[in-house]
Amino acid sequence: MRHNSIERALIEKLQTAIQDVTPGVVVRAYHHGRMICDVQVGQTYPIYDLASLTKVIFTQQSIMRAYDQGLWNLETKVKDILPDFAFDQIKITELLTHTSGLEWWRPFYKDIRLNDTWQTKRLWLFREINKTELKQTGKAVYSDLGFMTLGFLLEAFYKKDLLQVWQDAKNDFYPTTSMDFHIDNVPLNDISQYAPTEECPFRHKVMRGEVHDENTWALGGISSHAGLFGSVDDVAAFGLNLRSQLHGIARYKIKQKTAQLFAARAIDQEVGDWAMGYMMPSIENASCGPHFSIHSIGHTGFTGTSFWYDPRQDLLVVALSNRVNYGRENRAYVQLRPQIHSWIYEAIKRTI
Repeated sequence: MRHNSIERALIEKLQTAIQDVTPGVVVRAYHHGRMICDVQVGQTYPIYDLASLTKVIFTQQSIMRAYDQGLWNLETKVKDILPDFAFDQIKITELLTHTSGLEWWRPFYKDIRLNDTWQTKRLWLFREINKTELKQTGKAVYSDLGFMTLGFLLEAFYKKDLLQVWQDAKNDFYPTTSMDFHIDNVPLNDISQYAPTEECPFRHKVMRGEVHDENTWALGGISSHAGLFGSVDDVAAFGLNLRSQLHGIARYKIKQKTAQLFAARAIDQEVGDWAMGYMMPSIENASCGPHFSIHSIGHTGFTGTSFWYDPRQDLLVVALSNRVNYGRENRAYVQLRPQIHSWIYEAIKRTI
């Protein structure tokens, strides 16, 4: 395979940089909508556990579509849609910006009855979220529970279960992709196609083709905060769709005005770095590196996945890895990810 100058430079750097960091990494970049970089270094696989990229590929896009359809507004409270929700004052926008006060995580997997259907487990989950305590800190606190709650809102908006909502979203936004949830944790493809994640002490095996996130696994493989599996083509399709929304190319799906509203900074920088559902670059140690503009939006996944899009430079970078294969305590990939983005940015500048 012949590589261009950007790809050659990136491959050379990554071959050294991934040692003891991650088994391998797949990187794809688009500049002005044109693919400029497509590399695989180390041990890579066709399909990755996308982890929290599920939050933006599925949940954020679906909530944004519901807003676009007039099903809620910026002042709508969760309780307006879910009357049985325990917390009166939480707005939907606060779930998207991680400012609701809901806890960041709970080990629900320890108490879920694993033999129940995934639909029954969701009823149990809603009751458990209602039992948690709000912790208002005045700061954004990344919350899986907040995005779990958004899943219940989607079911209420569309009067469908979460899997049906996902299938509608996939058909609307990504009809050509193979992204999907593994219901009841049954892989859809041959196991060899999947990047192995971690040897899990809870499940007593290396997770492969079954979702790494313990709560999603215990919930039956589907949730609004994690669970999607996909390829670099799939995540790139999401990123390019997002680019089209922001540029007004895909008005038939999401109004450009809506897409731009959700991609704009939604809270003060002192509170946190969030648009509505998307991460924004922090002042220090941004996961997209120092070169991406302050208007950039992105998200990361715990397994070692990420996307970042800079609308000012019209630059999209997708990086997929299974860094947790070396153990979740290995944090070296946190330093490598911004370097990947900087290497691509710097290579583009050299070729202009």
